[in-house]
Amino acid sequence: MSALVGAGSRCRVPLRPFGQRVVARRWRSASGAEGTSGPAEPPLPLLQRPLGVTERPQAHIKSWEDTRKELVDEEMRLRQREHLLKEASKGYFTDLNATRRHGGKSWIAPSVMIREDKALYFPNVTGSRLDTREQAHTTDMCQGRVSVIAMLSTRMSEIHVKGFVAPTNARFLSNPRYQYIQINLQENLLKSWLVSLFLASIARSIPRELHPTYLVSSQNMEYVREALGMTNKHVGYVYLVDENLKVRWAGCADAKVEETRALEQCTGVLISRLGKKIKS
Repeated sequence: MSALVGAGSRCRVPLRPFGQRVVARRWRSASGAEGTSGPAEPPLPLLQRPLGVTERPQAHIKSWEDTRKELVDEEMRLRQREHLLKEASKGYFTDLNATRRHGGKSWIAPSVMIREDKALYFPNVTGSRLDTREQAHTTDMCQGRVSVIAMLSTRMSEIHVKGFVAPTNARFLSNPRYQYIQINLQENLLKSWLVSLFLASIARSIPRELHPTYLVSSQNMEYVREALGMTNKHVGYVYLVDENLKVRWAGCADAKVEETRALEQCTGVLISRLGKKIKS
């Protein structure tokens, strides 16, 4: 039998060695971290709706009569009120914070074109041409031609757009039925003024053959942003517009390989169809 514990002695429980306690504590910490890790980001959805506006655009500057009609149009006033309430609820850094999720990408471009009978119109955008500094309208420019329109606002958006359009431009830029339109959109008056100061620098960075279709615009796009899916001002957007001014395909932010391929294929289909219409 083991030695007896004396009446005046205390029974001591053997302690775990110090090293084992540290290992156990680290194991519990690691396993706890795994259990509390946040859920993975949900996958991006495919583009769920046609993008654009319902009314066919016109190439003209809004007159006082147009403004008066809008002021008395109850339905339009309600739409503007809903838009203002929605914008007021957004934080100042909402768009910038959104770029941390999927790089600001909010949807995946379709692999096929939007049907012509379902497609909506690309709104008229007015801007100054890079070559002549004269005012130009996208409605006039796009009529009768297949156009890829790139919306640019930041350096990041330029990188995004290039990822979409490079193969398409390499293949079709020499085709007279195709054109690539870039819109440098600066709705902020200060940014717009700064861009105007650096037009010469911008011109040097853009191939000369693209100067006629490069527009610098300060047009307010607030009321058509949602319709065009332009929900983040920091990323780039690309639209494939047919000869009737309808948006047949669109992409945003970082281009995936399949999206770049889809733009090239859809552009080729539209150019081919337009050629057949002209010949018939």
